[in-house]
Amino acid sequence: MSWANVDPYIYQYTIGGIVFLVGLLYAFRTGAIGFSGKGLVWLTVLLTGFAFFAGLQGWLQYGSMTEALPDTMPQHPDFSQEQGKHLGTWLDYTVMAGYFVAIVLVGVLFGRKGGGTKDFFFGGQRFSWWLISFSLVATVVGANSFVKYSKIAYGYGLASTQTYLNDWFWMPLLAFGWLPILYFGRLTSIPEYFEKRFGPLARRVVTMLLLTYLVGYIGINLFTMGVALNAMLGWSIFYSACGVAVLSATYVTVGGQTSVIMTDLFQGCMLLATGLILLVLGADHLGGYDLLWEHLPRDHRRAFPHFNADPAYPGVGIFWQDAIANSAMFYFLNQGILMRFMAARSANEGRKAAVGVLVILMPIAAIVVASGGWVGAAFSHAGVFPQDLEGDKVFFIAAEVLAMPGVFGLVLAALTAALMSTVDTLVTAVAAIVVNDIYDPLQPKATESQRMTAARVSSVSVTLIGVLLVPVFMSFDSIYAAHGAFTAAITPPMVVALLLGVFWRRFTPAAAVATLVGGTLLIVVSLFVPSVIAPFAHGVPAGEVGEGLFAGVKQYKYMRALYGLVVSGVIGVGVTFFTKARPLDDVRGWVWGTAGDAIAAYTGKGREETASSWVKATPTLSTDTGEYGPGKLPGAVLSTGLAAQLQATVGDMVFVTDSRWWLGGLRATHAMVTAVSDDATQTIALAEPVWETVVEGREKSHVSVQRLY
Repeated sequence: MSWANVDPYIYQYTIGGIVFLVGLLYAFRTGAIGFSGKGLVWLTVLLTGFAFFAGLQGWLQYGSMTEALPDTMPQHPDFSQEQGKHLGTWLDYTVMAGYFVAIVLVGVLFGRKGGGTKDFFFGGQRFSWWLISFSLVATVVGANSFVKYSKIAYGYGLASTQTYLNDWFWMPLLAFGWLPILYFGRLTSIPEYFEKRFGPLARRVVTMLLLTYLVGYIGINLFTMGVALNAMLGWSIFYSACGVAVLSATYVTVGGQTSVIMTDLFQGCMLLATGLILLVLGADHLGGYDLLWEHLPRDHRRAFPHFNADPAYPGVGIFWQDAIANSAMFYFLNQGILMRFMAARSANEGRKAAVGVLVILMPIAAIVVASGGWVGAAFSHAGVFPQDLEGDKVFFIAAEVLAMPGVFGLVLAALTAALMSTVDTLVTAVAAIVVNDIYDPLQPKATESQRMTAARVSSVSVTLIGVLLVPVFMSFDSIYAAHGAFTAAITPPMVVALLLGVFWRRFTPAAAVATLVGGTLLIVVSLFVPSVIAPFAHGVPAGEVGEGLFAGVKQYKYMRALYGLVVSGVIGVGVTFFTKARPLDDVRGWVWGTAGDAIAAYTGKGREETASSWVKATPTLSTDTGEYGPGKLPGAVLSTGLAAQLQATVGDMVFVTDSRWWLGGLRATHAMVTAVSDDATQTIALAEPVWETVVEGREKSHVSVQRLY
């Protein structure tokens, strides 16, 4: 068959639709979705989200649209592409520097009360879905997103959004398959799951691969910020990356996950606002949103680029690398992203956060990161800009031309925010893996203070390693190419091993190790002999040949993801049928359909994911100093009246929070009901740790209480 004639929209929604349908079937079989009650609500959410993205991308791909005549406006008088030109004014750099200082102070402020490693890595598991959603946007939208997607948007238009709009394919498997296992299993790291499911050898292999992925990602983001500061100020890329690394590591080392969540909340708002400002200013300059839209050439308004003609941005390659391999890696295996879900006050709150990110905020983020490129393309079409802008600089050029001094500084600050918000998450993720999967096995008797020291030392160390990787990524022609080549080469074996481990009970420990090791080795072979990818390339040209030992890295750099997924899958399935699976009783709580076992282990009591309504209560201080249940929670004594409203009994878990909802869980914690007093009022006696977190300073105010599970 001729791959060139394949419709990219039909191809992607056929493959992606199968992934989505499989997720729905799993959710149906576990009772998570259905045709009544909460199951119907979630089914409606899932189908509505799928229909929204399919309809939006279908209209962009096939809709009838008018196009304005080109070259209708005079070139902007202030435009210049002189080599070495420094963008911005002293006021812009002052604003940017002030933003740096403010973010570090916010991170230190909110992290100063952090306790042990649970607080450092998971923020005490107390945050609301909306706070997690906004902070996740700042994490997913990295500095590399602004620069690389502006370049792609300038060259290919709205096709740059497909990376963000195709994540919904994974939503059912994520929300109802993986998140319950992750949350109720009290997993501290992804490698820990592999040991629970497959044994110690699998854990060691995944630890090595995952650290490679995360440290490499830190290097890519630091490289991006170096490129940005080089374009703006002419500073050395390497030394610029060093400076940003120092600032990013400062508040992470002090405050951990709470600092990351709170700084990323502010930075997420900055990111969304800044990208939208560029669109508003661009539309205003051209005379309205309709003219901005019509000055994008029709091919720039398609949801997907050509299927396979252009090796620099082939529709099929971007689908397999971004929508399949990289999205699965992000939402199932990226320790930084999953730690954010784990910071939610409940599994359902984490589920809501996922919906908030994927169906609401990510489409906005897709606009934000590409806005500079779209404005640049429309301006080039209208004659405001020349036709041959440098793609890597189009974001900075559009921002400087459109924004007045000071406002341009805010745009630069947003770019900085994107970098820091991604790096801080990755640094805490690496620290979690180092402590939980390397330090703890070597020092099983380490105190909490020693573990915190190890976490902070690893945070600083990994940042330094990321800086040392910057020269490696500088060898690629663009940030997008460096990112694509790296993720396509490292992610497929881990994605296949995790998905088969969670959703196929028959998948064996031997097969998991073989998938990880064998898949990685075969991908390494493809770096030296890229011709092995040709049968999987769907007609995509091989692309440029590099120099030296790794000359083949740049060839088939996007299609390498499909090759890796296929060879890893073949190894995993093949070895499974020749090796012995673990008994179901040994993997309960770690595979699909056994979430009830995970919930029972988490609560020590119930097996269902339930919650009561919120009830106001008057807090009193208890002298109880014990720790109760599997989670070693502080105790709480409920009055008879409060227990009746919550339908709670001894042994139930409750969530106690300051009644100000907009704090998002900053003053909140879990507790275990240890007794029900003979009192008809609505009071709750809280142990001192809970009192200090939730009540102290507001002793005359009510608290809000909810029974969980």
